[in-house]
Amino acid sequence: MNNRFARALARALPSVGRQAQPRVSPLCQTRAFSSTPKTFSESQPQGDSNADIVDTSRNEAANDPLPSPPVKASDLARSSANNAFSKMAFALEADVLNRPYDNSPPYHIHVLSHKHNTVLTLTRPNGSPLISYGTGVLGFRKARRGGYDPAFNLSAHFFGQIQEKGLLLNIKKVEIIFRGFHQGRQAFTKALMGNEGKNIRGLVSGVSDSTRIKFGGTRSPRVRRL
Repeated sequence: MNNRFARALARALPSVGRQAQPRVSPLCQTRAFSSTPKTFSESQPQGDSNADIVDTSRNEAANDPLPSPPVKASDLARSSANNAFSKMAFALEADVLNRPYDNSPPYHIHVLSHKHNTVLTLTRPNGSPLISYGTGVLGFRKARRGGYDPAFNLSAHFFGQIQEKGLLLNIKKVEIIFRGFHQGRQAFTKALMGNEGKNIRGLVSGVSDSTRIKFGGTRSPRVRRL
């Protein structure tokens, strides 16, 4: 009778029924599928052991050498080319350092270009002329002497004469001095940078401009009107 009354009362009042249930110590509770009680060591979380496993795996991975990636043929060729280039650069640098410094004064090439003619002159370091040519030596006459083509042909002929006369044996450095801003200036530069001036181009040590600039001075001639 008392058992039935307690069950009915537990169904009607769950809170009262819960208080009426006997309380069991958590140390005496049993696990599912086991009849042995929990121990203090088993109740602790397993995070430390997992961390130890992870640390050991990391140490083993760090100790194991990483597999090297496959080397391509292009990378090998590039590395060999870089090594060859570095060796060549070191050899050139050593050659330049071992080469004695040449402090001899340079020869001069004067380029006079104006609207009527172009004149090229090679002088010694002291200023005395060696050779001097104008466009007239190539057969150009009068108004034809001031064009671009006569100046270019004169520059090529001038470089050839320097080589034929054996002047390159004594010339170590050359300084170019321009005078005037007409077509002969551009023609000489074009010939010097082309195949015609390949023997002179490596000797050039300086370029200067001595074009005269008028500050006041005498009265200019009248402008020609057609």
